[in-house]
Amino acid sequence: MLDELQDLFCFGNKQWVPDSVRWLISNGQVKRAHYYLSVCAKVNHREEFMSDLKPEVLGKAIIVEDENRKYSYVDLVRTPRLRRLALFTGILWFGLACSYYGMSLNIAGFGVNIYITQFIYSAIEIPAKLIVFFTVERAGRRFCQSGMLCMTALCLFISILIPKEKAILRTAVGALGKMFSEGAFTCVFLFTTELYPTVLRQNGLGYSSFMARIGVSISPMILLLEDFWAHLPNTVFCILALGAGTVAAFLPETRNARLPETIEDVEQTR
Repeated sequence: MLDELQDLFCFGNKQWVPDSVRWLISNGQVKRAHYYLSVCAKVNHREEFMSDLKPEVLGKAIIVEDENRKYSYVDLVRTPRLRRLALFTGILWFGLACSYYGMSLNIAGFGVNIYITQFIYSAIEIPAKLIVFFTVERAGRRFCQSGMLCMTALCLFISILIPKEKAILRTAVGALGKMFSEGAFTCVFLFTTELYPTVLRQNGLGYSSFMARIGVSISPMILLLEDFWAHLPNTVFCILALGAGTVAAFLPETRNARLPETIEDVEQTR
């Protein structure tokens, strides 16, 4: 009875979120991996690519470094290219999260009713995700990530120059900045997971998320800087967004690229 209930509740998960093909092959479930690849090929109208790809071929397609090795966060800084990647993604996530939540918490700083401002900030996230959906595959991950952050910084800079009495204009520019920041946040998850190798992808994403949480915790304290100068919080958020966008421009492009499987793939020693 319990097994039947488990199968019932897990049916949707098995159909829509299957296990990783690499994990299935590594654990000897080649036929199941071949089935999921066939489903993906059918959805993407690429059935012809599966005609010559037999289950027995898949067993030799994935190279595993060491099945008994356990990877940790220390592996993120063991090698030069991974250290650089960890540094850049840490700065990217910190600057993005800090500026994003800084704008989200500063809803009273634009001079319009806070409820209207919050509604605008929430509604503007829909076109932000649509923009990323249509540009990330055409323009590339790096351009989309860096461009969104630089546009966020530009909107923050423009809002500093707008007088306080022009509250509607300040709110409009702030909403645009929030839209670009939301787009950057949408793209960063895809970009980061494609940058790290499979064996360290979970560790890399966890470390990046940790850096983002530090940025979130600091953003309310940055808002307190308005006691010294009214435009100082937006200035700091502008610098952070611009710095994160600049760092993103130096990361490798992952669109239509073979994703790294091992540390050697990142270091380009294999």
